[in-house]
Amino acid sequence: MIFITVGSQKFQFNRLLSEIDKLIGEKKLTEEVFAQTGYSDYIPKNYKYKDFLDRDEFKEIMEKCDKVITHGGTGAIISAVKQGKKVIAIPRLKKYGEHVDNHQIEIVNQFSNMNLICKLDNLVNIVDAIRYIENREFKTYCSNTQKIISSIEKFINN
Repeated sequence: MIFITVGSQKFQFNRLLSEIDKLIGEKKLTEEVFAQTGYSDYIPKNYKYKDFLDRDEFKEIMEKCDKVITHGGTGAIISAVKQGKKVIAIPRLKKYGEHVDNHQIEIVNQFSNMNLICKLDNLVNIVDAIRYIENREFKTYCSNTQKIISSIEKFINN
């Protein structure tokens, strides 16, 4: 199953949601899809969705899926890779009214350069990206939070 999550910021990501809908309608994408659509106003016709998920719903769907397609938000990406999901990330772009600037391009590039995710710049290639991640081995995400906390504690204690 593919889980699409577009975050909870007050920006739409209609471009992604409508492209997935079109591909399912054309039978180019046959895998089950569920989307958390956030503030988008596009209404999917060919897959199940919910505007917002509570923590338990999000966890349940994340556990069911093997692939995640998401925007370039760090929280969404880290949440998926921490659980070993294959991730395709598409940055929200200012020119489409999806965000205030293009900072998600940098975020997606960083995660891609670390070989944690598949970045996608052009939605036309989404079916190819889905096929690509099915057989691709990505690095396992390792948090450095404890290392940072230890460094701060060491600094404070000295």
